[in-house]
Amino acid sequence: MAVAGAMEELRSALRDHVELVAELADRFSSELRGGIRPAIDNFVGFFHAIDWKEPWLIGLLLFHASFLLVAIISRKNVNLQLCLSIIAFSGVLLAERINSLLGHNWESFAGQNYFDSSGVFMAVLWSGPLLLISIFIVVNTLFTLVKLIIQWKRAELRHRARLAREKTE
Repeated sequence: MAVAGAMEELRSALRDHVELVAELADRFSSELRGGIRPAIDNFVGFFHAIDWKEPWLIGLLLFHASFLLVAIISRKNVNLQLCLSIIAFSGVLLAERINSLLGHNWESFAGQNYFDSSGVFMAVLWSGPLLLISIFIVVNTLFTLVKLIIQWKRAELRHRARLAREKTE
């Protein structure tokens, strides 16, 4: 009888625990949905606030597209990839100075001032694409290194096999 009472108490505690976990999961998911929605709305609003027909913005997008194209085409040239990554990282490093310079002179080339003190515009449309291209270059370099290590190990194994054959002969 005591065992049955203990089992029922255990079942009750387990039910309470499952209900608590379910309630916490519901709260978490509703808070997550509520937290992401404003961020998505702000992001969409950010892109709607930009006049994409301005020539300098088109030039910026073409620059990023051509920089990515050069990175893709030259993916087997390690030296050029190194130079491209240095250029990309330098562009990200200089983003704050570029933002300040463009913020002071925006009337000469833009319809509105995109260059605020927090640098959101520069982070999204200048540094973001450069960092993505840099990530591509780093991943490509890692794949190239893996291929080189495999080639080196195969050559080493062939050399050891040749030395073993010469010893047995």
